[in-house]
Amino acid sequence: MRETGYAPFAVLHLLSLLNNTGRNITMEKDFWLERWEREETGFHQQEINPYLRQFWQELHQLQGGEIFVPLCGKSLDMLWLRSQGCAVLGVELSPIAVRAFFEESGYKPDHGSCDKFDYCEADRMRILCGDFFDLIQDDLKKVHSVYDRASMVALPPEMRARYVRHLVSVLPPATQILLVTFDYPQAEMAGPPFALPGGEVEALYGEYAEIRLLARCDVLAANPRFAARGLSRLHESIFLLTLKA
Repeated sequence: MRETGYAPFAVLHLLSLLNNTGRNITMEKDFWLERWEREETGFHQQEINPYLRQFWQELHQLQGGEIFVPLCGKSLDMLWLRSQGCAVLGVELSPIAVRAFFEESGYKPDHGSCDKFDYCEADRMRILCGDFFDLIQDDLKKVHSVYDRASMVALPPEMRARYVRHLVSVLPPATQILLVTFDYPQAEMAGPPFALPGGEVEALYGEYAEIRLLARCDVLAANPRFAARGLSRLHESIFLLTLKA
C-alpha cells in the first residue's frame, strides 16, 4: 500500500460546491435529477481520474471484456476505459447526463429499451438510463470489472448496505472492483459526497470480497481552504476488491 499526497481537483470542488448549498440534503432520486436539470454538476471531472490511470493495471481485465461504471453520469473516464480496449457499461439515473455524455463525446448513439431501462449505445459504450436498483444479473452478465469512483461516496451510510448487497447480487463471481473513496470527519462537513472510512469498506464488503488497499492519500495539506473551514482531516483511498467465487 502506498501513501500519496495529491487529489483530483474535481473531488475537492465537489466538497466545496455541495457543502455550500445551505440545504438539508435527502438522497431521493429527485435530488440527483434536479442537480442535472440545474447544471449543478461540480462532481463531474473535466479530466481523466489520475487514480484510474495509476491503478488500472491492478484489474485483471480481459482484453475486450466489459467494465461496469455505476452512477456514471457523463464521466470522461468511460472514454479512457474504452480507449484501453474495454467495452463499457454504465448505469445513470438522469437522461440529461446520458445524452450529454454521447453528445459531448461526438457520438450519435443508437437508442433502445430493455426491461426497466432505456439505453444509448455507441462504439461499445452503453449507458442504461434508470435506477441502479432495477439492475438484474442478466444486465451485467458480461461484466468482468467495476470502476466505482462516484457511487459509494454519493450514498449516505443508511443506503450503502443495500447498495453493496444489490451490486454483489447482480455481478458475476470473481468480478474485481476498483473503488475510490475519501474520508473526513463527517460531523465537520455534510455530504454528499459522504465520508467512507476504510473500516466501513471492510464491514460492507468483507463478507463478499477479498479487499486490498492500494493507496491512501493525505490531501488536506494541499487544500488549506478546507482546513480553514474546520476540516481536520481529508484522505482519499483506493481499494481493489475481488468478489469471492
